[in-house]
Amino acid sequence: MKQILIVEDDRNLSRGLCLALKDPELQIVPCFDLQSAREQLACGVTDVVLLDINLPDGSGLELLHEIKSADNSIGVILLTANDTEMDVVRGLEYGADDYITKPFSLAILRARVKAQMRRGVVNVSKPLVIDNYCFDFEHMMFSKEGQLVELSKTEQKLLRLLVENRGMTLNRTLLLDRIWTDGADYVDENALSVTVKRLRDKLEASHYIKTVYGMGYVWVVKEDE
Repeated sequence: MKQILIVEDDRNLSRGLCLALKDPELQIVPCFDLQSAREQLACGVTDVVLLDINLPDGSGLELLHEIKSADNSIGVILLTANDTEMDVVRGLEYGADDYITKPFSLAILRARVKAQMRRGVVNVSKPLVIDNYCFDFEHMMFSKEGQLVELSKTEQKLLRLLVENRGMTLNRTLLLDRIWTDGADYVDENALSVTVKRLRDKLEASHYIKTVYGMGYVWVVKEDE
């Protein structure tokens, strides 16, 4: 059974989140401060953390850094009222896998949690097959209908982010931060648009890699996937 840890000091909001995410296959554990969250994480069974930044006994960013330093496989979604671009960038720099600002749609929250759960079960030792595509990230081999497609390292990073989070719109800030890890501040934003176009053209994936205008990009999930 998968476990979601909700670290939110607003008890009414915490109860609402627990109800929104309720599922017989999920164990949902609410915590209201850093201390109790650390105690729960020490049990070693958490898969995804919904983490507020402003907590009564410190900053959630401290806990985020601790989580990612100890086990990068745990997905962390920051859930906060801090919504400036600098806040988002700072959260991503600390290692957040996603960032949701308050107020938010519960439907979007559920979708993003589901995406993190799916990301956690991706086995990189085995090729990922999606319709006519086969993506082997471990051996850096990619094909469509059995025909090999050569991708640059940058295109591989982009593809992996898209398919491991398929169905979820990834904003441009997150993609810039994750693909150009040497510092997105020094990357021309047009570089992302060019990389998306090249990847889309090489894979002939215009029906899969969609632009969400004003937001970012998404690998579209087909109904039967």
